[in-house]
Amino acid sequence: MTALLDHLATGTTTVCMCWRLQRSDGTVFGFTDHDLELTFDGVTFRADSGMAAKALMQTTGLSVDNTEAVGALSSDAITDADILAGRWDGAAVTALAVNWADVSARAVLFRGTVGALRREGAAFAADLRSLSAALNRPVGRVFQKPCTAVLGDATCRFDLTQPGYAAEVDLLAADGARLLCAALPGFEAGWFGRGSLIVLTGRAAGLSGVIKSDLAGAGREVTLWAELRAPLAPGDRLRLVAGCDKRFETCQRKFLNTLNFQGFPDLPGDDWSLRSPSGDQIMDGGSRR
Repeated sequence: MTALLDHLATGTTTVCMCWRLQRSDGTVFGFTDHDLELTFDGVTFRADSGMAAKALMQTTGLSVDNTEAVGALSSDAITDADILAGRWDGAAVTALAVNWADVSARAVLFRGTVGALRREGAAFAADLRSLSAALNRPVGRVFQKPCTAVLGDATCRFDLTQPGYAAEVDLLAADGARLLCAALPGFEAGWFGRGSLIVLTGRAAGLSGVIKSDLAGAGREVTLWAELRAPLAPGDRLRLVAGCDKRFETCQRKFLNTLNFQGFPDLPGDDWSLRSPSGDQIMDGGSRR
C-alpha cells in the first residue's frame, strides 16, 4: 500500500485495475484493464477480457458497498454456458489498483462476492457486493419442532462419508428435472429423498441439486426440485447423498444422531395453546391428590 501511495505522489502514474475471481469450485481467474498481462501472487491477470469497472460506492458503517464489473465473454474464461449454469454465483472477488510497471506496488480497493452475473449482448455484467452484505442477513435461533440444521453441517455433526449414506451411479436418461439412473440395490426407496445430487462428470460436472423424490424399481428414478442449469447426458456419473426430513424420529432411526438434533420435538403446538378450559374439571389452582 505504501509503495503505491509513493507512486501516486509522483504525479506521473502507471496504474491499472486488476480483478481476482475465485469460483465456489476453487477455480481462480484474473483480469485486468491493462493492455498487457500481469502476474503476481501466482495468478495471471488477462488483458484480453475487456474488463472494466464502474464507480465503486463505499460508505461508512455497515451499509453495503457495491460496484459493477463488465467485460467481454471469452471462450476459455467467463463463458455463456458457465453463466447460465450458475458456476459464477457467489464467486469471491478482489479488486486491486496495481502499478503495472512494478506490480509489487498495489492496494486492495474492494473485496466481496458476485451478487448477480448476467449476459448483456456479447458481454457480461457482474454486480459485486462487499463483505458487509452478509451482515444484512437475519441471524438467530428458531424454536420449532423440526431440526434447523443442514444434514452434515457443523451443528448436525453427522459424517456423511460413512458407508450407506451416499452412492455413485450412472445416469441412463434425463427429462428435465427427472433423472433415470442405474439401479442401486441395498438402498431403499426414498432413502435419498430431500438429499442432494452432485454431478461428477460431463458438461454439468460440479453442479448440484436438491432431490424431491427418490423411487426404486428396475432403475432409480430421481426427481429434483429444480432442473440443473447445464445439460446432462447418458453416462454422466452422479453422486447421491441421503436426505433428512428434519423429524426427531428420522434423526433417531436413520442417522442415530439424536444427541445433535437441533429441533424441539416436545414443543407444544398451536392446538395446545388454543385449548379451551374443560368444564368438568376443578380449575381453582389448588393441588390435586
